[in-house]
Amino acid sequence: MSSLEPNTLDGIAHIIQVALTPVFLLSGVATLLNVFGARLARVSDQAERVSGLLAGATETERLCLDHRLDRLRLRALLLDAAVVLAALSGVSTCGAVLTLFVGALRDATVAGVLFALFGAAILCTLLALVAFGAEMLFASRGVRNRVALRRAEAEAGPEG
Repeated sequence: MSSLEPNTLDGIAHIIQVALTPVFLLSGVATLLNVFGARLARVSDQAERVSGLLAGATETERLCLDHRLDRLRLRALLLDAAVVLAALSGVSTCGAVLTLFVGALRDATVAGVLFALFGAAILCTLLALVAFGAEMLFASRGVRNRVALRRAEAEAGPEG
């Protein structure tokens, strides 16, 4: 009898050790989801504030506010993609752990399924980070644009 069979104490301990390894990825994904959710809430708050300013805006202000709302919409879409991808990563990670346990219990070869699920988890995490990075770049670009606009307005003075 091999020490990796699920009916031996060493085999069970090994299966649990191997299954716990993806939990670290799952913990990281949960942290990412928390960050993504917080940023999405901030984008939503900004969109509410900016859309509230549209009612009393002049035509020039309205164009600037519309542009700002378009950028906030794009940021929200990128964050939505990051959340969905991170959630899929979590699901794939859990699927990999479940496959490992079921495969061990059924004494079946599930390496292909396990490899695919864990690979999907890593790929989804990578894509979620790419979407989040793109959102961060849009956010920082928006900040730089607002700073440049405020500086230009300040240099023009009140009569400009």
